[in-house]
Amino acid sequence: MMTPPPPTNGPRYNEFITVPKVRVIDEEGENLGVMYTREAIEQAAEAGLDLVEVSPSADPPVCKFLDVGKFKYEAQKKANIARKSQKTQDIKEIKMRPNIDDHDYETKMKAIHKFIGEGDKVKVTLRFRGRELAHGQLGMQLLQRVQEDTNEIAKIEQYPRMEGRQMLMVISPK
Repeated sequence: MMTPPPPTNGPRYNEFITVPKVRVIDEEGENLGVMYTREAIEQAAEAGLDLVEVSPSADPPVCKFLDVGKFKYEAQKKANIARKSQKTQDIKEIKMRPNIDDHDYETKMKAIHKFIGEGDKVKVTLRFRGRELAHGQLGMQLLQRVQEDTNEIAKIEQYPRMEGRQMLMVISPK
Protein backbone atom coordinates (compact mmCIF):
# COMPACT_ATOMS: atom_id res chain seq x y z
CA MET A 1 0.00 0.00 0.00
CA MET A 2 1.33 3.41 -1.00
CA THR A 3 1.02 6.33 1.45
CA PRO A 4 -0.57 9.51 0.11
CA PRO A 5 1.67 12.59 -0.29
CA PRO A 6 1.78 14.97 2.69
CA PRO A 7 -0.84 17.74 2.65
CA THR A 8 0.50 20.92 1.04
CA ASN A 9 -2.35 23.11 2.27
CA GLY A 10 -4.39 22.73 5.39
CA PRO A 11 -3.45 21.11 8.68
CA ARG A 12 -1.12 18.12 9.10
CA TYR A 13 -2.79 14.95 10.31
CA ASN A 14 -2.02 11.38 11.44
CA GLU A 15 1.36 10.16 10.13
CA PHE A 16 2.24 13.63 8.70
CA ILE A 17 2.66 15.05 12.21
CA THR A 18 6.44 15.03 12.63
CA VAL A 19 6.88 16.02 16.28
CA PRO A 20 7.38 13.20 18.85
CA LYS A 21 4.97 14.56 21.51
CA VAL A 22 1.69 16.46 21.19
CA ARG A 23 -0.97 17.89 23.49
CA VAL A 24 -4.17 15.96 22.74
CA ILE A 25 -7.81 17.04 22.87
CA ASP A 26 -10.45 14.37 22.25
CA GLU A 27 -13.67 14.67 20.18
CA GLU A 28 -15.65 16.04 23.18
CA GLY A 29 -13.11 18.82 23.75
CA GLU A 30 -11.52 17.12 26.81
CA ASN A 31 -7.81 17.77 27.30
CA LEU A 32 -6.04 14.39 27.48
CA GLY A 33 -2.66 16.03 28.16
CA VAL A 34 0.71 15.54 26.46
CA MET A 35 1.37 12.12 24.90
CA TYR A 36 3.48 10.48 22.22
CA THR A 37 2.22 11.19 18.70
CA ARG A 38 2.13 7.45 17.83
CA GLU A 39 -0.03 6.73 20.88
CA ALA A 40 -2.37 9.62 20.07
CA ILE A 41 -2.81 8.44 16.46
CA GLU A 42 -3.74 4.96 17.73
CA GLN A 43 -6.32 6.39 20.16
CA ALA A 44 -7.83 8.55 17.40
CA ALA A 45 -8.06 5.52 15.10
CA GLU A 46 -9.87 3.58 17.86
CA ALA A 47 -12.42 6.41 17.99
CA GLY A 48 -12.72 6.18 14.18
CA LEU A 49 -11.21 9.66 13.70
CA ASP A 50 -7.94 11.27 12.63
CA LEU A 51 -5.41 13.14 14.77
CA VAL A 52 -5.40 16.69 13.31
CA GLU A 53 -2.87 19.38 14.21
CA VAL A 54 -4.98 22.44 15.11
CA SER A 55 -2.25 24.64 16.61
CA PRO A 56 1.17 23.74 15.13
CA SER A 57 2.93 26.80 16.61
CA ALA A 58 2.24 25.85 20.26
CA ASP A 59 4.81 23.97 22.32
CA PRO A 60 4.04 21.07 22.18
CA PRO A 61 1.66 21.33 19.16
CA VAL A 62 -2.05 20.92 19.95
CA CYS A 63 -3.82 18.08 18.14
CA LYS A 64 -7.48 17.11 18.14
CA PHE A 65 -9.46 13.98 17.34
CA LEU A 66 -11.39 15.06 14.20
CA ASP A 67 -12.53 13.82 10.82
CA VAL A 68 -10.00 15.45 8.45
CA GLY A 69 -12.39 15.72 5.50
CA LYS A 70 -15.08 17.36 7.62
CA PHE A 71 -12.51 19.71 9.22
CA LYS A 72 -11.20 20.86 5.82
CA TYR A 73 -14.76 21.31 4.51
CA GLU A 74 -15.74 23.49 7.50
CA ALA A 75 -12.57 25.59 7.12
CA GLN A 76 -13.28 26.10 3.42
CA LYS A 77 -16.88 27.10 4.18
CA LYS A 78 -15.69 29.68 6.74
CA ALA A 79 -13.21 31.12 4.24
CA ASN A 80 -15.93 31.45 1.59
CA ILE A 81 -18.26 33.27 3.99
CA ALA A 82 -15.44 35.63 5.02
CA ARG A 83 -14.66 36.36 1.37
CA LYS A 84 -18.33 37.07 0.58
CA SER A 85 -18.78 39.49 3.46
CA GLN A 86 -15.66 41.44 2.53
CA LYS A 87 -16.32 44.94 1.17
CA THR A 88 -14.00 46.31 -1.48
CA GLN A 89 -13.66 50.04 -1.93
CA ASP A 90 -14.27 51.16 -5.50
CA ILE A 91 -13.51 54.51 -7.08
CA LYS A 92 -16.62 55.98 -8.68
CA GLU A 93 -16.25 58.87 -11.11
CA ILE A 94 -18.50 61.89 -11.44
CA LYS A 95 -17.94 64.08 -14.48
CA MET A 96 -18.98 67.74 -14.57
CA ARG A 97 -18.41 70.86 -16.63
CA PRO A 98 -17.35 74.19 -15.07
CA ASN A 99 -20.59 75.98 -16.06
CA ILE A 100 -22.93 73.27 -14.72
CA ASP A 101 -26.53 74.27 -14.00
CA ASP A 102 -27.85 74.19 -10.39
CA HIS A 103 -30.30 71.32 -10.97
CA ASP A 104 -27.66 69.21 -12.76
CA TYR A 105 -25.28 69.95 -9.88
CA GLU A 106 -27.88 68.76 -7.33
CA THR A 107 -28.34 65.51 -9.28
CA LYS A 108 -24.57 64.91 -9.33
CA MET A 109 -24.41 65.68 -5.57
CA LYS A 110 -27.11 63.05 -4.88
CA ALA A 111 -24.97 60.49 -6.71
CA ILE A 112 -21.85 61.55 -4.77
CA HIS A 113 -23.73 61.23 -1.46
CA LYS A 114 -24.98 57.77 -2.48
CA PHE A 115 -21.46 56.58 -3.43
CA ILE A 116 -19.88 57.94 -0.23
CA GLY A 117 -22.71 56.34 1.78
CA GLU A 118 -21.87 52.96 0.21
CA GLY A 119 -18.26 53.41 1.33
CA ASP A 120 -16.74 54.14 -2.09
CA LYS A 121 -14.26 56.84 -3.06
CA VAL A 122 -15.45 59.44 -5.56
CA LYS A 123 -13.29 61.02 -8.24
CA VAL A 124 -14.77 64.32 -9.35
CA THR A 125 -13.63 65.23 -12.86
CA LEU A 126 -14.19 68.68 -14.35
CA ARG A 127 -13.85 68.77 -18.13
CA PHE A 128 -12.82 72.04 -19.76
CA ARG A 129 -13.61 72.68 -23.41
CA GLY A 130 -12.30 75.42 -25.65
CA ARG A 131 -12.21 78.82 -23.97
CA GLU A 132 -13.33 77.44 -20.59
CA LEU A 133 -9.67 76.61 -19.94
CA ALA A 134 -8.95 80.33 -19.56
CA HIS A 135 -11.34 80.38 -16.56
CA GLY A 136 -9.72 77.83 -14.25
CA GLN A 137 -10.98 79.75 -11.21
CA LEU A 138 -14.57 78.74 -12.12
CA GLY A 139 -13.57 75.09 -11.91
CA MET A 140 -11.81 75.68 -8.60
CA GLN A 141 -14.94 77.38 -7.18
CA LEU A 142 -17.09 74.46 -8.29
CA LEU A 143 -14.78 71.89 -6.65
CA GLN A 144 -14.73 73.96 -3.45
CA ARG A 145 -18.53 73.96 -3.52
CA VAL A 146 -18.48 70.13 -3.87
CA GLN A 147 -16.04 69.98 -0.95
CA GLU A 148 -18.29 72.14 1.27
CA ASP A 149 -21.41 70.14 0.35
CA THR A 150 -19.76 66.82 1.27
CA ASN A 151 -17.83 68.10 4.32
CA GLU A 152 -19.85 66.17 6.95
CA ILE A 153 -19.60 62.77 5.25
CA ALA A 154 -16.32 62.84 3.30
CA LYS A 155 -12.75 64.03 3.42
CA ILE A 156 -10.52 65.12 0.54
CA GLU A 157 -8.03 62.46 -0.36
CA GLN A 158 -6.55 64.26 -3.37
CA TYR A 159 -6.79 68.01 -3.63
CA PRO A 160 -7.90 69.57 -6.95
CA ARG A 161 -5.22 69.49 -9.64
CA MET A 162 -5.11 70.12 -13.36
CA GLU A 163 -4.34 67.23 -15.67
CA GLY A 164 -4.38 68.41 -19.26
CA ARG A 165 -7.87 69.75 -20.02
CA GLN A 166 -9.43 68.38 -16.84
CA MET A 167 -9.35 69.16 -13.15
CA LEU A 168 -9.48 66.22 -10.74
CA MET A 169 -10.30 65.80 -7.08
CA VAL A 170 -10.75 62.57 -5.07
CA ILE A 171 -12.91 62.40 -1.93
CA SER A 172 -13.33 59.39 0.36
CA PRO A 173 -15.68 58.51 3.22
CA LYS A 174 -14.70 59.77 6.69
